[in-house]
Amino acid sequence: MKRRLFMKGTLAGGAVTIALGAGLLAPRAALASWPKAAMESSSVGDTGEASGLVKLDGPDVAENGAVVPITVDAKGVDGIVESISIISASNGKPLVAKFTLGEDAVPYVSTRIKMGKTGDVYGVAHTASGILSDKKQVKVTAGGC
Repeated sequence: MKRRLFMKGTLAGGAVTIALGAGLLAPRAALASWPKAAMESSSVGDTGEASGLVKLDGPDVAENGAVVPITVDAKGVDGIVESISIISASNGKPLVAKFTLGEDAVPYVSTRIKMGKTGDVYGVAHTASGILSDKKQVKVTAGGC
């Protein structure tokens, strides 16, 4: 049984090697765009107007600042949401994440962020008509940064 598995693996590896050598399989760069200036900024910047259209959800108290679950829901926004950003005002580099969305994408993001200490977290939706946001204070008992 082990011999058959070895033979299958060897044949599969050989086929992939031949395909790479013939140019049939070409590695492609799948790199996300990285907003370097925004990610290296140490100020919060413009978080837009607070409205009931964007909803940020997260824990009131995070026991571990290394894994704070955050969701941003901008389904109530009229028009197309171009991007959603998550900002943690208490971090040294406040911009935690920026998600660029396509035209047909559902404007909803769920992720886990790192927080060094207690502070405000902003969920920011960028639209063609302006910037909308929601804010929540998260208390961190053990810092994660």
